[in-house]
Amino acid sequence: MIEPREHLINELRKCEEWEKDQGDLWLWEKLGRLPFKLIDRFTPEFIQKKVGVILDELGTYIQSGGRYLSSASALKNYYPEQNIHTLLDVEALPISKMDEAAEKLSSNRKRTAALQGASTGVGGIFTLTIDIPLLLGIQLKTLQDIAICYGFDPADRNERMFIVKILQFVSSDIVGKKAILQQLSMFGSKEEGAKREVVSELQGWREVVFSYRDQIGWKKLFQMIPIAGLLFGAFINRSAVNDIAEAGIILYRKRVIVNRLQQNMITEIKPES
Repeated sequence: MIEPREHLINELRKCEEWEKDQGDLWLWEKLGRLPFKLIDRFTPEFIQKKVGVILDELGTYIQSGGRYLSSASALKNYYPEQNIHTLLDVEALPISKMDEAAEKLSSNRKRTAALQGASTGVGGIFTLTIDIPLLLGIQLKTLQDIAICYGFDPADRNERMFIVKILQFVSSDIVGKKAILQQLSMFGSKEEGAKREVVSELQGWREVVFSYRDQIGWKKLFQMIPIAGLLFGAFINRSAVNDIAEAGIILYRKRVIVNRLQQNMITEIKPES
């Protein structure tokens, strides 16, 4: 099913408004990063090393999906009341149905992240090293499953690169967000030059790790306090997954909308030829 062109344009406008609103977060992001940058030299070495492990994890994820790879075979879990078996079946669904599946998935993952953060926060400094890679795993799995909800295959290497760019987008300041949005808009482009440019841009994906450290690292310091870390851990993890899920839903639904607008244009042109 392809929605009316006017409806698609209106939905695309909502996605673009969300992108513009991301600039309003810049001041708070800067203030949030400042403490960690100021005390960077005093940050416990084990935290820096554990966050550094993410570099290798993301490298493996981009190349093969590693232990994080989701499968499109789980489609029945996202659309239990629909006769959906393949990603092609998903493409025929109205965007509103895709949104419902993605939002339901997001709610479940936020609860999971909160429980995980609380359980690993109980032990303070002793369980903090376990929590950091687990949080990355939840974020990656959430984005992959959102991709599946919108009919994209995370087993495709290009989709995994798109997902890492979303991670980078969420962790960036306003200047970085603008640049990354421009790069993300090239995904799916039929121009080989544009595709190659996106791939070359991803060579700087190590920035994801450093920005991830800036955003998460100092907050995790509060989780080092036993028992009190339970509350901090639950809040921090839920907030991190919420931000990732929100960005993933908007950016993937935008791709669906743009694809359908292009299909509409092709359909309108065909009778005239």
